[in-house]
Amino acid sequence: CREVRKRNSSEWCRFVRSNPDCRLDGGFLDYIEGVFCVFPPRLLPLAVTLYALWLLYLFIILGVTAEKFFCPNLSAISTNLKLSHNVAVFSLMFPLHGVTFLAFGNGAPDVFSAVVAFSDPRTAGLAIGAIFGAGVFVTTVVAGGIALVKPFTAASRPFLRDVIFYMVAVFLTFMILYFGRITLGEALGYLGLYVFYVFTVVLCTWIHRRQRGEGLAPPTPWEPEMPTDAEEQESSGTNSGDYGEEYQPLLPSRETSLRILTTALSPLDYRKWRRKPWYWRLFKVFKVPVELVLLLTVPVVDPDKDDLNWKRPLNCLHVLTSPLLCILTLKSGAYGLYQIQGIFPVWGLVILVGSFLAIIIFITTSNEEPPKYHCVFAFLGFLASAMWINAAATELVNILRTLGIIFQLSNTVLGLTLLAWGNSIGDTFSDLTMARQGYPRMAFSACFGGIIFNILVGVGLGCLLQMTSSQLVVKLEPDSLLVWILAGALGLSLVFSFVSVPAQCFQLGKAYGVCLILYYLAFLCVALLTEFRVIHLSAI
Repeated sequence: CREVRKRNSSEWCRFVRSNPDCRLDGGFLDYIEGVFCVFPPRLLPLAVTLYALWLLYLFIILGVTAEKFFCPNLSAISTNLKLSHNVAVFSLMFPLHGVTFLAFGNGAPDVFSAVVAFSDPRTAGLAIGAIFGAGVFVTTVVAGGIALVKPFTAASRPFLRDVIFYMVAVFLTFMILYFGRITLGEALGYLGLYVFYVFTVVLCTWIHRRQRGEGLAPPTPWEPEMPTDAEEQESSGTNSGDYGEEYQPLLPSRETSLRILTTALSPLDYRKWRRKPWYWRLFKVFKVPVELVLLLTVPVVDPDKDDLNWKRPLNCLHVLTSPLLCILTLKSGAYGLYQIQGIFPVWGLVILVGSFLAIIIFITTSNEEPPKYHCVFAFLGFLASAMWINAAATELVNILRTLGIIFQLSNTVLGLTLLAWGNSIGDTFSDLTMARQGYPRMAFSACFGGIIFNILVGVGLGCLLQMTSSQLVVKLEPDSLLVWILAGALGLSLVFSFVSVPAQCFQLGKAYGVCLILYYLAFLCVALLTEFRVIHLSAI
């Protein structure tokens, strides 16, 4: 399909429609046909501009969904599964929560993007580029930025543990790329290695506390503590539609169902709006449509609130909208539009069943007290938010492939730049903010701990889902020299940190941060020069 730009502009549309390689698998919009058939050739710059703006908005959708809906429901599920049932269990299960549920929540956009990209051999380079590119970016720019913002002493054992595991994961991926394939056993090995990593984190935590005689003590300073609900709401805003809670009246009063519904569906807190600067307001304006649609379709359970964020009229509406969302986004609506016996659509059946259940729940519950089965809404919200993230990731991968065809760029360079930057920008701001607030250790640990989940689960699960009973091998052949430069750059950055950090007695200052940022700039220059054929292997 990349040959389309080499043809006369009058032949673009006919070439795209007759070439099977130009068809996008999944997604709701055909971006390739849109840019080459809907827009005339002279308006190609306009089409590219619109696609770029839509790409930025997709990153906003991914970020808002993961932060305000996916992560809170994951936290509620972990609470309902009794992962921190009492103090004795909490002392060991806290790190388990951090490296499983918290890592899954933070890495959801990266993992879903990788899974979608691996589902099509034509976009597998996007996944490799994004996973390796995000790894280089986070371990150099973000880690270096933390050292520049707030020089600190790194936690020795967690740092060495995470870097060693990450180097093993990068080496395994390098070997798979070298042989050009991944088998079922190797894909399961990726997931098994992550399970072993989780076990190691828990074991190291137990040994450390046993040595200090603090078997039941709370997490020590080198172990990141989960921010409280109040801290999260102060730093990142509300996440469940319960806006302006501190302004509730002192005397109890019964609110009508209509008022509860309108309040829960309001994504704006007008008191906070007046206090915030103009750029926050501008960004909020872009997020409001996304938040409104998500509030309508994704329930959120908050165990830290007295009412568990129970909004009776809205939750009853979720019983209808969440299942409808799931079937209309699964396989781009193919299952939802299926006609039962060629007569009745599946989405119609879901509306009937959902409406019946919503009426039953509304009749048998009250506005003041959540029902005993309210925890089920956390699982429903988790599934609905996961479907939103998957749908946005599918559109993201398709539009990046289209931009690659327009500009004659490889999927790898798009993955290591646009996709990696987009998925990492949220972690970058949160980690740097955390460092400025006096928690550089926590932010630095997140740089190396979080991306282990992304590479092991992203590659392992992405390739595993692509396998079938008749095809237990997935081909991952590097499409250019750029892949090897990317893998080598990531490995070299990890080796640099593995050697230099202990050499400095784990005292990380501005010199370390400047070296990491300069390293990333040098890597980016080499990658772009390789992409544009300035650096090549013809002389070898």
